[in-house]
Amino acid sequence: MFRIAHLSDLHCGSPHFVANLLERAIAEINELEPDVIVCSGDLTTHGFRQEYSEAAGYLARLECKSMVVVPGNHDSRNVGYVHFEDHFGDRNSVLHVNGVSLVAVDSSEPDLDHGQIGRGRYGWIEEQFGKPADFRIFVLHHHLLPVPGTGRERNVVYDAGDTLEALQRAGVNLVLSGHKHVPYAWRLEDIFVVNAGTVSSLRLRGKTRPCYNLIELEGRHVDVWRKYPFHGQERIIQFSADTLEFEKYTGRIEREVTTRR
Repeated sequence: MFRIAHLSDLHCGSPHFVANLLERAIAEINELEPDVIVCSGDLTTHGFRQEYSEAAGYLARLECKSMVVVPGNHDSRNVGYVHFEDHFGDRNSVLHVNGVSLVAVDSSEPDLDHGQIGRGRYGWIEEQFGKPADFRIFVLHHHLLPVPGTGRERNVVYDAGDTLEALQRAGVNLVLSGHKHVPYAWRLEDIFVVNAGTVSSLRLRGKTRPCYNLIELEGRHVDVWRKYPFHGQERIIQFSADTLEFEKYTGRIEREVTTRR
């Protein structure tokens, strides 16, 4: 079993930030002993130095040797990306561990809410995924696909179509993102797209709750669990990376079963 804990949208510095939620999530994740931890952006609210220091302090308490972190749109406000680099290093990163390749890209633009990958990076992304791997994961902050229950969609990655095509060419199996605080899962062609909600903010839409995701890989079978600090978990999707057959679970406990044609 290969485990990835995926949390997003901490929003340190916000009046809606709840430290107790993040502390509980950290304790739960440490008990799970994941192989990799992914944090997909918006660690801060305004990109200020003190917010970064607070966020870095929390993430330092996670007991995992392999961590992938990208900035979000809030982190790139007020030239905050320089503080990101001071605390977490490069805004784009690559990790190869136990047959799993993770390529993480900064999709943020300074002082703007929308995201962009940029055609200059497609070749680099494909090159990083070109190394032998059993499973390939792409990480960014912004959505590549609109998410239901988030109102008018204005912040999907500007070049989402070209980015998705590049990911298809690269053989990517799974995309992880955050941003709108509403967790969801899609299948598009051969790629599964799973975004996380906010783990520690009460800036929530509708009936969503603070949560994070746990991804479990066993061979080519994948289970994705949505975990609520203090309040248990539910499986949101399971799929085969070989056959692309999947079951997706909604809040109404409905199932969708689709088999590759």
